[in-house]
Parts: sequence; structure tokens; C-alpha cells
Amino acid sequence: MNRQKIVAGNWKMNKTLQEAKCLAELIVNKAPHNDVKKIIIPPFPFLDSVSQVLSSRPDFNLGAQNCHIHSSGAFTGEVSAAMLQSVGCSYVLIGHSERRQYFKEKTPEFVQKIKLALSNGLSPIYCVGETLEERKLNRHFEIITEQLTSILSEFKLDEFSKFIIAYEPVWAIGTGETATSGQAQEMHAHIRSVLIDFYNSAVAGHTPILYGGSCNPGNARELFQCPDVDGGLIGGASLNEDFCSIIGSF
Repeated sequence: MNRQKIVAGNWKMNKTLQEAKCLAELIVNKAPHNDVKKIIIPPFPFLDSVSQVLSSRPDFNLGAQNCHIHSSGAFTGEVSAAMLQSVGCSYVLIGHSERRQYFKEKTPEFVQKIKLALSNGLSPIYCVGETLEERKLNRHFEIITEQLTSILSEFKLDEFSKFIIAYEPVWAIGTGETATSGQAQEMHAHIRSVLIDFYNSAVAGHTPILYGGSCNPGNARELFQCPDVDGGLIGGASLNEDFCSIIGSF
């Protein structure tokens, strides 16, 4: 089944404003013109400036790294889904492993964030992934199934149709380690089987599932050739020209 190919670049907490604008201009000027959906996910302060740079390329979209569990209020330092939509965001990361690990966010918060994202016209990029210890204990399928079903139970089919799923083996994020193409395909196929069981084969067949975990120009082509890998959620390699090479790896 033909699914949308997607490459999303998560800049995390990197760059200054001027560096962010320069990087966005570099990527816009050098990225291949192809049918890949390209999503840039910069830090909050740079969203509007990067959005202006991306406006020259309709195949580029703006995403945010997080949103708050409330729509507004006295939450100093937080950013709402409505704010993100107002500066041009179309996507928002929810459940990233670093939010789980460092900020101790859990399913109830992810559900609230996704509901607010959807109500403000944002598509969630929902991240799942297991730690090295969980994989060594052979619990990786169990962990991913729980991370998925705990969320899916809160959303109807028409809501889920807006989702992108990103599988990020936590043991391969920023470590230089990468899941083999066989490991990536095995888990992506498992994720799709969970979606089949929860919804149906048509929904599962149309849902993009991205691989995130030290994807780079050297391994992207092999990973993207896997039948259930529909692109990548790119971290470190999105901070330079490597991102353009990854976009051209299909």
C-alpha cells in the first residue's frame, strides 16, 4: 500500500535564532523536490522565523516539540496547542522518549495533549519506544503494545486518522547505535499489527510509521526500503546538510 513518505527533523534544544534561520534556509535550498513530506521541528522561540523560511516550499511543514496539557492559564513557561497553531504549526511531537525520561510524562498527559492538538488542527506525531533494559528482557513488543493501546483506547477512528506514529528505540537515540533494518522492520510490522487489531487493516495500512534512532545518510536508504518503515524522525542529522541527504534516501 502506498503511504505518505515523511522525514521530520527534531532540532531539540539546539541553535540560536540566527543559526536556526540559516539552517532552515540551507535545508529549503538544498532539499530534493520530491513527494516526501518534510517536517521541521525547531525550538519554540524559532517557530515563527522558521515558518517564514519554509513558506517558499509547500512540501515543507512546521512542527513543535511539545504542547501543554491545558489550553490556557497560569502555566508560566508553557506553550499551548492554540499558540502553536497560530504561528503556523501543523504537527506536534507527543510522548517523545526525552519527555518520558526527563519530565516523567505518562499516558494521561499524552492523551490530554493529543486531544488539544487535534482540537486545534494539529496532527500528533506520537512516539513509542523501549529502553535497552526492556529489550534485553525481551519485553520490547509488550512495552510498545502498551504504549500504543493505552493511547488508542482514548481516540475514535476519525481522530486517529490524523496520527503519525514514530518508533524510537531509546537505546539508539543519540548513542550512535541504530536498530538494524531487520529490527526496525520487525517492530514497525508489530506496530501495524497492533493497529490492525485495534482498528482495522485499512487504517493500519494508511498510518505512517517513522523510525527514529540515529538515522543518518549512511543507513537511511536501507531503513526506508523496509516495507513498514515510512520515513524517519531525525535528531542529530537534522541539524546540518545531512538532513537533505536523508530526504533523498527513498
